[in-house]
Amino acid sequence: MHVSFRAGRDGPGRKRHVPPAWMAFSERDRAVPEGNNPGEEVWGFFPETILNVSGSYNLWLVSLSVFIAVTAAYTSFSFASRITSTSGKVRLLWLGGGAVAMGAGIWSMHFIGMLAYRMSFSVHYDVRITVLSLLMAILVSGFALRMTSLPRIGPASLLVAGTLMGLGIGAMHYTGMMAMKMPMSIRYDPFLVFLSILIAVSASTAALWVVSTLRSDGAIADLPKKFLSALIMGAAISGMHYTGMAAARFPLKMSGTSLQNSSDAWLAVTIGLASFMILAIGLILSLVDSHLATRTAGLVGSLKAANEKLHYLALHDGLTRLPNRTLLEDRVDQAIRHARSGDGTFSVFFLDVDRFKPINDSLGHSTGDKVLQQMASRLSATVGPEDTVARIGGDEFVIVFPEKKDPGKVHEIARRIRDCVAESMEVDGQSLSVTTSIGISLFPHDGTTFRTLLASADSAMYYAKSKGPGQIQFYSGEMNDSAALRIEMENDLRRGIEKEEFVLYYQPKVSLATGEVESVEALVRWKHPEKGILPPHYFIPRAEETGLIIPLGRWIMDRACREAVIWHQAGFPRLRVAVNLSALQFINQDLVREILTALERSGLSPECLELEITESLLMQDPDAAMRTLSGIREKGVHVAIDDFGTGYSSFSYLKKFPLDRLKIDRSFITDICDNPNDAAIVRTIITLGHNLNLKVIAEGVESQAQLEMLKTMECDAYQGFYNSRPLPPGELAERLKEMRILKTPLPDEDTT
Repeated sequence: MHVSFRAGRDGPGRKRHVPPAWMAFSERDRAVPEGNNPGEEVWGFFPETILNVSGSYNLWLVSLSVFIAVTAAYTSFSFASRITSTSGKVRLLWLGGGAVAMGAGIWSMHFIGMLAYRMSFSVHYDVRITVLSLLMAILVSGFALRMTSLPRIGPASLLVAGTLMGLGIGAMHYTGMMAMKMPMSIRYDPFLVFLSILIAVSASTAALWVVSTLRSDGAIADLPKKFLSALIMGAAISGMHYTGMAAARFPLKMSGTSLQNSSDAWLAVTIGLASFMILAIGLILSLVDSHLATRTAGLVGSLKAANEKLHYLALHDGLTRLPNRTLLEDRVDQAIRHARSGDGTFSVFFLDVDRFKPINDSLGHSTGDKVLQQMASRLSATVGPEDTVARIGGDEFVIVFPEKKDPGKVHEIARRIRDCVAESMEVDGQSLSVTTSIGISLFPHDGTTFRTLLASADSAMYYAKSKGPGQIQFYSGEMNDSAALRIEMENDLRRGIEKEEFVLYYQPKVSLATGEVESVEALVRWKHPEKGILPPHYFIPRAEETGLIIPLGRWIMDRACREAVIWHQAGFPRLRVAVNLSALQFINQDLVREILTALERSGLSPECLELEITESLLMQDPDAAMRTLSGIREKGVHVAIDDFGTGYSSFSYLKKFPLDRLKIDRSFITDICDNPNDAAIVRTIITLGHNLNLKVIAEGVESQAQLEMLKTMECDAYQGFYNSRPLPPGELAERLKEMRILKTPLPDEDTT
């Protein structure tokens, strides 16, 4: 700190130094300062003393002010990116918070810069004017952030915005100078004032241009570029301030004025630390929010992709990726509307693979699945883009030709399809040949709805199959004789239920963590007196069509509970039994009562019973399903979603319905080791289930490689031929004992 003054003496041989006009002052202020040499006349027109006070800068505080300016600039870039990437109320909150943080930073820089200029007299600050300058800084910062958040800033708009922002910064600076209370009035050098405003306008325009450039080229997250831009902007702001300070003149009238050393370093440091904390907190919040937004966007994108994939699978067959029955019905309904609007016709083909069961029984399900996949590919390659090929279950396919064609053309198409399917195919190194029987129905002659057209084509297919493999048949009224066959099956079913010709087989569900069997799934078989053991796909669809699934399901529930109690008494007290529910059973108002009756008769604890329900079953009437599931869960019975991923796959019901487990459909597990998409879906389902506190079980595990991959994905349990085929009760008990001794999953030798 120092005080400088210039002196002159009027007298012989001495030249008078004439001060500028703005240094003139009145006579009443004339005084000789203490310590002057007697007889010396100081600078002025009068024999009185005036001090043109100059000061020195505290370099530490200057450095602090520049640091605050750079930090404020860097923080403004971060806030600009958050404002640009948000909308609505969140955008306004970021804009307001950014304006306060940035404005406080710029104002702090100016205030610390003024405190860094030390003079030999006391300086105080008017609180109201100081607060006004702070409000100006916040207002200017809000304007700057608002401009940088616009989608595009043109050259003209950029120049106008930079000018207004620079003028605002200048107004803030000189308003802050007005707040200084000291023994004189500040005078300004007009040229330096103009230069400081020019620097402010130029710096503001450059800063706005830098932000818009960073945003447009995607470099807003580039730390080196942001830091360099912040240095440039901070230097420009500091340059404006210190140019403005250089423009100030402090003429001190010494009429009794007491000179004293003034140091406000503590105040500058306090303001600097406070403003830095505000900027740091704002910057941290911006970075954290940006990180969370990035993670959220990634998660949303992953969930969206998974949901789209699951939605696709809800309308397509899991094995062949062809449209399933749901999508097929929609396509047929569209064809019906189109035909009615143009008084046209179209055809429906019903295809069934001849003697497909022996392929599955002799070569295994894996080979059978590959045969169906190759057949699906051939059918899709045979038809046109406007036609629909669907798989509706097992080895049954349906093709819809929406364009009008005469019967001769339709028959020609059917022969081409039959011949294409009959060509030899390579499966697992084996050459196989399959044939297909085709039934055809025509709209509107053979039906006017999806169900009637499909039923007519189905009847024609059965009639063709009765004549031998590879036959083609149009529907005709005389084929109603096939209905007699269905009536015969219905009577057999009714008799079989009354005489209890059915038996239960059980397939274990093994914990991947411990290797122990935690539950078994009950699978029904028909012990037909003439046809032998029949699998469920032979009679379950007919049982559901006729309503006989209700008494059959009641018998299955009762038998499964009784046999579970026997296993408990044999030394497996925690073993749980799982029973599948059909749609008719689920909507049965007596379901809960029938479950309680079965539990009471057998003595089985409700916690040892699990009910497996499909997704489509739940979504037919979600509200009714919620009431039914709530009633079941209140009794302590467990509930699992079966074949997850092949139905509606809506995430909403997972959080809405009271569930315990998810069972991943075997179609995803089959190619989990070879198909990255299937692996990604399985991993997503497992993660989703765990986040909803649900255990996840994988179906259809047939190899050690599949098992190891499921372990790495942290799946909870699995079932499949790798561990055991479905077993009758006696064989299951022996297998449970073997697995208990080994304490590890025991691969089954028979995986066919």
